[in-house]
Amino acid sequence: MVITITLPKVIAERIEREAKKLGISLEEYIIEVLSRDLDPKDRAIEYIEAAKELLDQARDELEKGDVRQAAEKTWGAAALAVKAYAYNKEGKRLTSHRELWEYVEIIANDVGDWIRSTWNEASGMHICFYEGWCTLRQVESALNHIEKLVREIEIKVKK
Repeated sequence: MVITITLPKVIAERIEREAKKLGISLEEYIIEVLSRDLDPKDRAIEYIEAAKELLDQARDELEKGDVRQAAEKTWGAAALAVKAYAYNKEGKRLTSHRELWEYVEIIANDVGDWIRSTWNEASGMHICFYEGWCTLRQVESALNHIEKLVREIEIKVKK
């Protein structure tokens, strides 16, 4: 489900600046702020549910032909899945791209080596959002692999 919220311009601009400072999407920033008070297990579940919604939104964006938005939502889903795993496994909050990359190694050791290449595809989607170089087929391919990542992490988180 997508809900549209109208905010005063000054607030919307602040949210955008804060998300940009952290190098995360608006959706991810808002989820981060709203889930601060949840215990790690509940937060992990919220993150994985949000990741699934972002994948649905990415598919919608692809249908509309908006490759850049689809790429960014695909990246956001992967980042949220990694954060969900960290919260679930250790109650750890990941706050930077560096921490995400480091935690992917932990997931790869627990789940399988394929996690690394899927993460690399996700990172390519993040670059695509800013650079606009990827094709619809490349985003579709990454989206399919990242759906597998989200499913695998969902199984671990919901145990």
